[in-house]
Order: sequence, then C-alpha cells, then structure tokens
Amino acid sequence: METFFTEQLGIDTPIFSYVILPLLIFLARICDVSINTVRIIYVMSGKKFLSTFLGFFESLIWLLAIGQIFKHVDNIFSYIAYPAGFAAGIFVGMIIEEKLALGKVVMRIITRKNVNDFTAFLKENNFRYSVLQGNGKDGKENIIFTVLERENQPQVEKSIKELLPTAFYTVGGIKGANEAKILLEKPSRRGIGSWLSSIKRK
Repeated sequence: METFFTEQLGIDTPIFSYVILPLLIFLARICDVSINTVRIIYVMSGKKFLSTFLGFFESLIWLLAIGQIFKHVDNIFSYIAYPAGFAAGIFVGMIIEEKLALGKVVMRIITRKNVNDFTAFLKENNFRYSVLQGNGKDGKENIIFTVLERENQPQVEKSIKELLPTAFYTVGGIKGANEAKILLEKPSRRGIGSWLSSIKRK
C-alpha cells in the first residue's frame, strides 16, 4: 500500500505515514464497525446468508486495518486512528440502524389507565395487538402486546405519550411474526418484561 501512494501517486513518505495511513485506518474502522451493526440486525432478523456475506467483508476490512498497524508499529497516529474509527463507527452504525429500520419489534405496554383510545389507534393503523388483565403492586393493570415494523415504532411511542402518558413500556426485537395469529411464548422467571420473549410465525 505504501508503495502505491509514494511511488505511483508521488506522495511523500512522511505525509503517507502521518496523514494518509491514519486516515485510511480511521475510515476502515468506520466501515467495519458499521457493517457489524447492520450484520447484527440481519442476524436478529434470521437472514443467514446476508449476515454471513456482511461478516466476510467486516472481517476483511478489519484484517486490512490491523495489518497496516502491524506494518507501522512505530506510528503513533495509527494507534490513535484505530480506536477513533471504532468510536465513530459505532455512531455511524447507529445512524444507519435508525435509517434502515429493519425488522419487527414487540412492544409491551403496562398501564392502569383505560386503553380504549389507544387500542382504537392500533386498530385504525392495522397494528395487531392483544390486551391482558393483570395485577401489579398498585392493583389491576392493563397489559398490551403489539407487534409492528420497526419503522412504525416512533409513531406508536408518540401515541403512548399522548394517550397513556403514565404507561410503562418496553421494546424488543423479534425474528418474525405471523400475520394470521400471534403465538406467545411461555413467560420466563424474569418477570413481566420477559413474558413475550419472542414472536414466532405459526
């Protein structure tokens, strides 16, 4: 790589060592960490082949970056660029995740308030849901489970804040959901937050 920049492009060796190389390592780390974020999303969505494909390029980019560091062990700027790129890659990866909004999520809403207006909102937007009656520390509570596309999550959260401002809710990723019928898994011992540990297609 150094030969290409210094001989083919005519860049001075000091400029390559202290500017070009750290910049390339920085950008490589952003790419491989961002790919890792997207790959995890696809793994959670059960997309085996696509996540495997991304994993190959993630490892390749990482190998190229770490290889250049080992070739220039005396270059302190490379060591700074490596963690800096990792940190920036996390930030970029989170932005990509928000933009892609891939997969489905399950929302669990717990409230003592009347939920008729909120369920009407869910029905109006064709979001599947189930309402259960439970008992909590402060008495009877309504428990709502709904499965929706991740891109619709902000819309539902906004409705919760408007219609059920005191409600407690959690959000979890799932691999899939049956359009015909939702199948609830057996509740775990961790409490109500894990009652619906996954959604499966029947």
